[in-house]
Amino acid sequence: MMKLPMPAPTSHGDLFAATPTPASTATTRVRVGIGGWNFAPWRKNFYPDGLPQRRELEYASRQLRAIEINGTYYGAQKPDTYARWAAETPQDFVFSLKAPRYISEGKSLRDTGKGIHGFVHGGLAEMGDRLGPILWQLAPSRPFDADDIAMFLDLLPRELNGAALRHVLEVRHPSFLSEPYVALARSHAIPTVFTDSADYPSLADLTGDFSYARLMRSEAPIATGYPATALDDWATRAQQWSAGQDIAELPHVTATLPAGKPRDVFVFFISSAKQRNPAAAMSLQSRIDALAQPAR
Repeated sequence: MMKLPMPAPTSHGDLFAATPTPASTATTRVRVGIGGWNFAPWRKNFYPDGLPQRRELEYASRQLRAIEINGTYYGAQKPDTYARWAAETPQDFVFSLKAPRYISEGKSLRDTGKGIHGFVHGGLAEMGDRLGPILWQLAPSRPFDADDIAMFLDLLPRELNGAALRHVLEVRHPSFLSEPYVALARSHAIPTVFTDSADYPSLADLTGDFSYARLMRSEAPIATGYPATALDDWATRAQQWSAGQDIAELPHVTATLPAGKPRDVFVFFISSAKQRNPAAAMSLQSRIDALAQPAR
């Protein structure tokens, strides 16, 4: 495995001063991150030698602007766990949480109200302003059922203790590549995940007020996961989304929309050659930040 370059500070304390600076002071932000933070190969090419595992979140959150938590997909956590995660991260950092699969993989989504309430009100408030989007990932075996999906989306709470909640839906059955699905998602203002995976349906139709991409094509032989040209392309797309633009070059079910209001953007590198994902995320974020700088 190729070892990526890393700064050589005099102590671990120096490492935690590396928080990425915001691209601008505007409320609209583009955040690039990774899935999780506990992955053994990252201790060879991302985390500094000798860094205690208990400090990995602390370190990762100062190199990135967001992390998608996969652990919540396998089961909700205790309130004090959510509080600890929030406390270990800097201001202006956010988590995306994958909702528990016992909810999203149930036979009937319309009957998940109790589970949704238990998850959302089971401690998420402890995350405060570190709580970002809640990702609801549907199984590849679940086809589009307009009535069931509509009732499910109606169940999703839009605020928690007076703070707005943001939900995003990841669909994995080809039947969701349909105009009725896009119209339904738009009627509920629920964004749909865009994925560049060849294994799942991919649609870039804008269905909510923020954009969310999960990139799954990292390659092990490439130190930054994706070729430089591909990262350049994704930096441009992220900026276009942020500016409120639809992106015609990406696959759509419906016609592209005219430019609208600026939007928040979340891009996560997951799966595939996972050992490369931190480098991919940092490289993409640096490109996006460079594009956001005013011309001189």
